[in-house]
Amino acid sequence: MSNYHQLSLRQGKEQPIKRFHPWIFSGAIQKIPKLNAGDLVEVMSWQGEVLGYGFYETGSLAVKLFSFGEEPIGDFWLRKFQAALRLRETTGLTPEPGSNAYRLIFSEGDGMPGLIIDFYDGTAVLQANSIGMYAMRRHFTECLQQIYGETLKAVYDKSAETLRKQAGYETTDGFLFGDCATTVISEHGCAFRVDLIAGQKTGFFLDQRDNRRIVAQHAAGRKILNTYCYSGGFSVAALKAGALLVHSIDSSKKAIQLTEDNLRLNGFDPQTHQCLAVDAMQYLDQMSQGWDLIILDPPAFAKHVSQRHKALTAYRHINREAIKNLTPGGLLFTFSCSQVVDTEQFTAIVMAAAIEAGRQVKIIRHLGHPADHPVSIFHPEGSYLKGLMLYIE
Repeated sequence: MSNYHQLSLRQGKEQPIKRFHPWIFSGAIQKIPKLNAGDLVEVMSWQGEVLGYGFYETGSLAVKLFSFGEEPIGDFWLRKFQAALRLRETTGLTPEPGSNAYRLIFSEGDGMPGLIIDFYDGTAVLQANSIGMYAMRRHFTECLQQIYGETLKAVYDKSAETLRKQAGYETTDGFLFGDCATTVISEHGCAFRVDLIAGQKTGFFLDQRDNRRIVAQHAAGRKILNTYCYSGGFSVAALKAGALLVHSIDSSKKAIQLTEDNLRLNGFDPQTHQCLAVDAMQYLDQMSQGWDLIILDPPAFAKHVSQRHKALTAYRHINREAIKNLTPGGLLFTFSCSQVVDTEQFTAIVMAAAIEAGRQVKIIRHLGHPADHPVSIFHPEGSYLKGLMLYIE
């Protein structure tokens, strides 16, 4: 990887990089030569000091660095994969009794901006939103084979949708190694069928693993409503822990089918659960039954700052209706995965919802993503999932 272009920064613009922030905006660069998205660049200070290496991207965010100083040659990438696996081993995610799925690469959190790799019991799913990272997919497959050995059964590239949306790049998904369209994983003793090809994201929402365990700790003997359920992760965890009744709501019929499949896979009594393919917001507006525990885990209501006001209005709406319909002593687990809505804004809008609902509400816990979604202390933008566990009087 020694064929790279040089970019020089304007005077004074090197400080964020020296503080290990990986993003360089176009306005910080002296002059941008004619480059293509995905070109490897060497970034230098205005005085000629080498600061780091990254892939060039069109748009205002011009470069995302994957190295601060060290040239990406030799076993550079393999060492990144080894370091990522070591972090998961150190935090007890692998091996973990009763669980065999985790995120191996979390973009900037693992020093590989634009790349996600999830590991599902021997099958790795790679998802790139950077053309530069996508171009490395074959080499990354070799790195996966080296760190996992015979444990690795397949590598599936699922980058087409993210590259099309974020980079305007057209490609197709497919296996880079092996062949395994679906797999069954374990999480805290619960079984889940993961559809690698047709499923959302990489097939399963691993970022809610710790929060599913927390919900399970409070599920026994409760009537639970799980909205925006996707494949029923919270529903399965709650029933496994002894919930009396669980209703799972999602507007997608395919998501409801996934939930029903996972409920059957775990052998639950059909009388203890019901799945409904309806709009969650409309359901919350119309419901009259009191619930002991409600989960609000919607998709990102806003992906751009211009959509933030609309998103905050939606968060206030669903939280207000949930708070109104919880029994005294009930629990609300409410989440936002919108990066443009920060923790302070989310907490404030939930408070506004509580005021409108006319209930006394207490924050029991602040919630987020697990250890396999590490956030660099120098790149707080990597933290996207925020949640609250609330007690409703």
